[in-house]
Amino acid sequence: MTETRAVRVEIGVESLAGVRIAEAAGADRVELCTGLAVGGLTPSAALIEAAVLEVVDTEVHVLIRPRPGDFRYTAEEVAIMRADIELARRVGAHGVVIGVLDERGNLDASANAELLAAADGLEVTCHRAFDVCADPFTGFDLLLESGFTRLLTSGRQDSVLDGVPLITQLVNLADGRIDVMACGGVRADNARRVIELTHVRDLHAAVRIPVPELPHPDAEVSFAEFGAPRGFDHFVTDADGVSALCVAARSTV
Repeated sequence: MTETRAVRVEIGVESLAGVRIAEAAGADRVELCTGLAVGGLTPSAALIEAAVLEVVDTEVHVLIRPRPGDFRYTAEEVAIMRADIELARRVGAHGVVIGVLDERGNLDASANAELLAAADGLEVTCHRAFDVCADPFTGFDLLLESGFTRLLTSGRQDSVLDGVPLITQLVNLADGRIDVMACGGVRADNARRVIELTHVRDLHAAVRIPVPELPHPDAEVSFAEFGAPRGFDHFVTDADGVSALCVAARSTV
């Protein structure tokens, strides 16, 4: 009987502090980005390089997304993404996270192939552009043919538990040819259930807590992060939540 491989945990982080928290908790990977409030954006070159120098056991995978919004990119934006991938390779990133849709909402075979070529030698994850593509099964076939390492998906639902039927179907269709990584509100209290229902061996979560806002009694403006609760300023990686998730994931046989 083939031994079931351990569950791997990836944490979405925006800072060196987040990288340190993920590594201390034993996370297998970080997805390094900025702008998680808008779904994540490409981090700076300095942050990528510093993150790579910071880790010992945890891999750094860099999100390549030049702007918020949809995943239909111009030729100029694709060129910028290609340059960002090449930079990530030069400074030692272990992988990149990409995804481009065409004007009809299908995964763009040509643009994704161009980015995959730039990422030669790196692991490549297709991000949640898949969750809004026109046809998930045609899109999944393209991922299999193109050589992606893994797919990040919530099963095209807001919540991972609502997406269980599609995630399970994709795991079965993959048959080991690509790793299907579940996301969408994955936490310590539901990780075991997600794994048992879908049979995924990869989990992704951005586990964050809000930081209280400093008082600005004379100011009429606020630069608090989008989505921060009233009285809070921005979010940071939650060390306790990340640790609990890693423990929960690895306690699943």
